[in-house]
Amino acid sequence: MTPSRCGSGTNDGSKGTCDVSSQRSPKGTPAGRDNLVRLLVRRQVPDSGDRRGAFRHFLPRIVTGALDIDPALVLTAVVCGAIYHYSLLWAVLLCLPFLLTVFSVSERIGFETRQGLVDLLRRHYGQAVGFGCAAVVVAINLGMIVADLMAVTDAFSMITGLPRMYFIAAVGFSVWYILIFRDYRKITQAIVLFTLPLFLFVAAAIFAHADWQQVIGHSLFPRIAIGSSYPMAVIAILGSLLTPYVLVWQTSARREEAQAGGMIEAVQSHRAGTIVTTVLCYAIVVASATVLRVHDTSGLTMRMAADALTPAVGPLGTLLFALGIMGAGMVALPVLVASMCYSVSEAMGWRSGLNENPWEAVRFYVLISVSMLIAACLNFIKMNPVVALYWSQVLAGFLAVPILVFILLVSNNRQIMNTTNTWWQNFWIGAAGGAVVAAMLIVLWWKLTV
Repeated sequence: MTPSRCGSGTNDGSKGTCDVSSQRSPKGTPAGRDNLVRLLVRRQVPDSGDRRGAFRHFLPRIVTGALDIDPALVLTAVVCGAIYHYSLLWAVLLCLPFLLTVFSVSERIGFETRQGLVDLLRRHYGQAVGFGCAAVVVAINLGMIVADLMAVTDAFSMITGLPRMYFIAAVGFSVWYILIFRDYRKITQAIVLFTLPLFLFVAAAIFAHADWQQVIGHSLFPRIAIGSSYPMAVIAILGSLLTPYVLVWQTSARREEAQAGGMIEAVQSHRAGTIVTTVLCYAIVVASATVLRVHDTSGLTMRMAADALTPAVGPLGTLLFALGIMGAGMVALPVLVASMCYSVSEAMGWRSGLNENPWEAVRFYVLISVSMLIAACLNFIKMNPVVALYWSQVLAGFLAVPILVFILLVSNNRQIMNTTNTWWQNFWIGAAGGAVVAAMLIVLWWKLTV
């Protein structure tokens, strides 16, 4: 991925499997996100002509990037642009080598071990470490589930004019129904297309009459603002792009029986998806910095965030933004819920998997149901969705550090891996964790001394 939000995993500690993208069929072959991308492209683009062939080659990268976008990423980028202007563009670019390295390593863990990170930690480092990793995933995911559900329901409110509360039960039930009774892969084939309007932020950044001299200057030379909120925003950027729960989920990525070059193709697709996602985040910051101006997160609403699309689409900005948020949220929510429940089940050694019938993995499906019920209930708290989304990414950024440590432990353990990390891979993963720790120390120092 970019990491696969529709990746699949196997819990070798149990008889079941966890596969968010496979069909619920005992004879079916689990298929990961790369198969979804190929299927989407095969259905939408004819296989003829040089131009069509080039488009067919490019489209998987766009779809891959679209699968990695969630409302939290979009709104965090909008907040950073609207409050800090162009001054965080360097942080977005700095995340790119972090992401490429971390996702490459976590994907290699999945390919070589065919086990999830939590299960590997439990088996090789003890149950307490496995529980600790699962607890981190639960904290990150539950916050993001609540926030993304707020965003999706608020997007429905933007389109219909009805209060957000009217849509909580319907959206929550839809996510639960998809996970329990339907094939998530087939549903995603349709839903992911609603995410594509968010790529209009690239056009908005171009047509917004940005000061490109400042854009380039802030991209290459950091100009750090004074105060604790600025390093907090850096942490939010890293949390929104790195999405720690995806790292845990990606290490569980299980591919169907590998064909020659299958891993190389997957790595290339994921690398391209990472670049697409980073470019989109960069464009959102530029467009928001040019169009919007607020002093703090609480002063920004979803409708105001939609105005950042105005330079590209005019009055259609609100509608297209709402559709994009709805699509991104409905793609992300099932995987957030499933990956959280998968991590807990893996830590406990329970049978788990979306390809299992509910009566075959009762505790796993009970976890899904309870998680959605809790998230739906918390959504009735009156809160600005933008604030919830932003702070969920700050939390994700903070908790990325232990996840990165766990990945370093596993990926350099010769008893687990056939190949270990290169020096550069260890450097970039360590740098990612070090950047978060440094930002945390700055925030702590500022709070204690000012």
